[in-house]
Amino acid sequence: MGFTGDTAASFKSIPTRQSFTQAITLGLIVTSALIIWKALMCITGSESPVVVVLSESMEPAFQRGDILFLSMSEEPIRAGEIVVFKVKGRPIPIVHRVIKVHERQDGGEECVVTKGDNNREDDRVLYPPGQLWLRRNDIMGRAAGFLPYVGWVTIIMTEKPVIKYILIGALGFLVITSKGEENESILQVNFPSQF
Repeated sequence: MGFTGDTAASFKSIPTRQSFTQAITLGLIVTSALIIWKALMCITGSESPVVVVLSESMEPAFQRGDILFLSMSEEPIRAGEIVVFKVKGRPIPIVHRVIKVHERQDGGEECVVTKGDNNREDDRVLYPPGQLWLRRNDIMGRAAGFLPYVGWVTIIMTEKPVIKYILIGALGFLVITSKGEENESILQVNFPSQF
């Protein structure tokens, strides 16, 4: 019959109830992932509790492809801390070290200047025009831990979207075509023959 015919036959043989169960299962998986992400946001105080290092600017402290776990508290930011910040006009957050801290006299708000460990200059050229310091609301979180190289999966899928679509398609295909194991082991009671 061929691959196409076998696939079409596989779709036709899936009962409605099983299709509904698979759709509900897929929905629960997606919902669970969102709940876990939101819970991490609440626990860590960071709008993005996990980020991937995308460049070599923080070597040797962090390599490209490392995953950072972030937290954000009300404690003052200190020079030497590694922070993740987002500036207007740049969609991707930046992971760099705080090199200067300044407390503003007008409101007591702390401001910082950052720099990548592997960069020669500070990050003021990355900030919006006219902005010389990062404010606390620009900072998404502080590095609290990391996993080396695990983020390469994200980098590869971002740089080569075809791979991402192939993986998503393959997973979707497996979910749709997998046949749930029917519970055929119904409890059977063997009565003695004298009854």
